[in-house]
Amino acid sequence: MAPRPAVHAIADPAILAGAARSAFAKLDPRVQLRNPVMFVVWVGSLLTTVLGVAALAGSAPAAGRPGFVLAIAGWLWLTVLFANFAEAVAEGRGKAQAAALRATRQDVQARRLRGGRRDSPRETVPASSLARGDVVLVQAGETIPADGDVIEGAASVDESAVTGESAPVIRESGGDFSSVTGGTRVLSDWIVVRVTAEPGHTFLDRMIAMVEGASRRRTPNEIALAILLAFLTLVFLLVTVTLAPFSAYAVARAGQGTPVAVVVLVALLVCLIPTTIGGLLSAIGIAGMDRMVRANVIASSGRAIEAAGDVDVLLLDKTGTITLGDRQAAGFLPASGVSEQELADAAQLASLADETPEGRSIVVLAKQRFALRGRDLLATPHTFHRFSAQTRMSGVDIDGRQVRKGAPDAIQSFVTGAGGPWPDDVAGAVDRVARDGATPLVVADGPRVLGVVPLKDVVKGGIRDRFQELRRMGIRTVMITGDNALTAAAIAAEAGVDDFLAEATPEAKLSLIRRYQREGHLVAMCGDGTNDAPALAQADVAVAMNSGTQAAKEAGNMVDLDSNPTKLIEVVEVGKQMLVTRGALTTFSLANDVSKYFAIIPAAFATTYPALGALNVMQLATPESAILSAVIFNALIIVGLVPLALRGITARGLTAAELLRRNLLIYGVCGLAVPFAGIKLIDLLLVASGLA
Repeated sequence: MAPRPAVHAIADPAILAGAARSAFAKLDPRVQLRNPVMFVVWVGSLLTTVLGVAALAGSAPAAGRPGFVLAIAGWLWLTVLFANFAEAVAEGRGKAQAAALRATRQDVQARRLRGGRRDSPRETVPASSLARGDVVLVQAGETIPADGDVIEGAASVDESAVTGESAPVIRESGGDFSSVTGGTRVLSDWIVVRVTAEPGHTFLDRMIAMVEGASRRRTPNEIALAILLAFLTLVFLLVTVTLAPFSAYAVARAGQGTPVAVVVLVALLVCLIPTTIGGLLSAIGIAGMDRMVRANVIASSGRAIEAAGDVDVLLLDKTGTITLGDRQAAGFLPASGVSEQELADAAQLASLADETPEGRSIVVLAKQRFALRGRDLLATPHTFHRFSAQTRMSGVDIDGRQVRKGAPDAIQSFVTGAGGPWPDDVAGAVDRVARDGATPLVVADGPRVLGVVPLKDVVKGGIRDRFQELRRMGIRTVMITGDNALTAAAIAAEAGVDDFLAEATPEAKLSLIRRYQREGHLVAMCGDGTNDAPALAQADVAVAMNSGTQAAKEAGNMVDLDSNPTKLIEVVEVGKQMLVTRGALTTFSLANDVSKYFAIIPAAFATTYPALGALNVMQLATPESAILSAVIFNALIIVGLVPLALRGITARGLTAAELLRRNLLIYGVCGLAVPFAGIKLIDLLLVASGLA
C-alpha cells in the first residue's frame, strides 16, 4: 500500500487546470448565492453584459460606448471567475489528496469470527458487510477490513496509507495502543479485531470527506465576517441605487451635464463593496483546513481549527510531550535491612503484570543487574494486578505474598492498610528522587516496604524555547503528569511551563479544564487513552492520538495521524495563522476600498458635477479610463492575493495586540498605497494602448 501523497504545490498544473474548469462551473447562480458579495458582482456582470450587447446593437445609447460597457462587463466576469478560482484552487489540493486516499481503499475479504475468539468458527465475508461489534481475524500480509480495537493478539501494522510514515507500529490488545484503522496492513503475527465503525463511517471515510472539503462548514468567525460583508454590501447597494435618481435630478435642476450611466453605477458598486475579502474568504477557510491536513492532523470541523487559534490555555502531558517519554528504571534504592537484590527481585515480580514501558524497564534492569530471568508462574497459583490509572500500582498475589509496586502515596495507603509502617528512610529517598526530577516508585511486600525504584526521563531539547514562544503569544502552558508534586515541580521548572497538575487522575484533568473554562479561557489538550476521553470531550480543542483508543479518537475534535503529542503546539499555531490571515486580508481589503474611492467617485460623477474633477488626485487620463482602471485593479488584486490566502500569514511569537498593530501597519498601509500605484499604472497602460 503506497504512502500518502506529498503536499501539492499551489502551482501544480493539474490543480490549476481543474480549478480553472471549476471556476466556470461555479458561475451557477445557486453557487454564487452562498457568497452575497460575489453574487452582487455576478448580477452586475450579467446586467452590464446585457447593456453592452444592447449598446452594440444601437438600442441603448444611454448605456455608453459599447466598447467601454463590454470592457466593464468582461472585467466584472473576470472578478467573479478569479474569486471562484481562488476557492477552487484551495479545494483542489484537498481533492487531490482525497483521490489518492480513495485509491487506497479496497473491499477486502474479512474472516468474521462467530464466537468472538480466534478459535471460533469462521466465515469469509466482504469488508463492506461488516457491522459494528463484529469480530474478525487478520493475519500477516492481510489488510485490516475496518476500524476497530484489538481484543486478542499483537501484530506489526503498516499504517503508511494513513500516516505517510513507512515505519511499522505495534498494535496489541489492552492498553492505549489497541486501535487499528481500516485499510492498513498487518505485517507480522495476527490480531483479533472488534469492529467499531459502521460501513461508510470509517476513519478513512471521514478523512477523505475532510480533506476534499465535502463536509466543511463555515466557522463562527467566518460566518460573522460574512454577515458583516453582506451588511456592507447591502448598505452600498442602497446608496448606489439612490444615486441614479439623485444624479438625474441634479442634471435637470442645473440644466447641464448628463446623468450617471447604469454601467458606471455598477462599476462604482463593485469597487465600493469589499470584493477582495469577499472573493478570498472561502479560500482562506479551506486553506486553513488544508494546512492542518499537511500537518497530518484531521479536524472534525473548521470550528475546531478556529478555536485552536483562540486557545489561551494549553494542557500538555509530561511524558512524550515535554519529556522524551519511556521513563527507564535507573536503579534500586533499598530500605534499611533490605538488600538491593531482594528489592530488585520483588520489583521485577510486581512488574510482570505492568505492560507500561516503565514496568518493562524494571524487569530488564533486574535481569541486567542480578541476572533475574523470566519466571514460570504456571505451576504456582497467583493473581496479577495490572497497572491502572485509578490504582496507580501493579503487583501479584503469590504464595501468600502481596507484592506491589507503584506511586508512593498509593503504596503508602496499601502498606498502612495492611498494618505496616511507612519507614522514614523510604520517605527521604522518595523526596530525594523527586527533587532530582526523577519519578520514585515504591515496592512493598504486604505490610513491609522494601525500597524505591527511581524512573528517569529527559526534557526534550528546545521545548523550553517553544513554551517561551507560546507565552509571548499569550498562551498559558500547563503540564499534566501522574508523578508526585515534587517530581512534577522539578520537571516543570526545567521545561519552563507556567503551571502543572501532579498526580493527575481522569477526574482531576476534567476538573482542571472546567475551572479554566469557568474563568473564560479556551482550553486545548491532547490524549490517547480511554481515561483521557472525558477531558478530551470537555476541552475546546481536543487532539487525540491516532495510536490511541477508539474512545479517545471519538471524544476529540482532531486526530493526529503521527501520534505526536507535541503536535498540539503546531495545531495552535495553524489555528492562529488562519485567524491572522483572515484578519490581515480583511484589513487590506477595507483599506483597498478607501483608495479606490479616490479613483472612481470623481470619474463616475464627472458628467454630473464637473467640479469633482478637482478630486482626481491620481491625475487619471479620462473618466472612462479611471473607472475601467479601478475595475481591472479590483479583479487583479484577488489573483495577486490568492497565494497569500492559501499559504497563510505567519503569526508565531506575537500577542494579539502586536498582531493588530502589525496588521494595521503592514496590511492597512499597503492596502491604502497599493491601489494608488496599481490603478495609475493600469490607466497609463490603457492610454498607451489606445483602449481608453
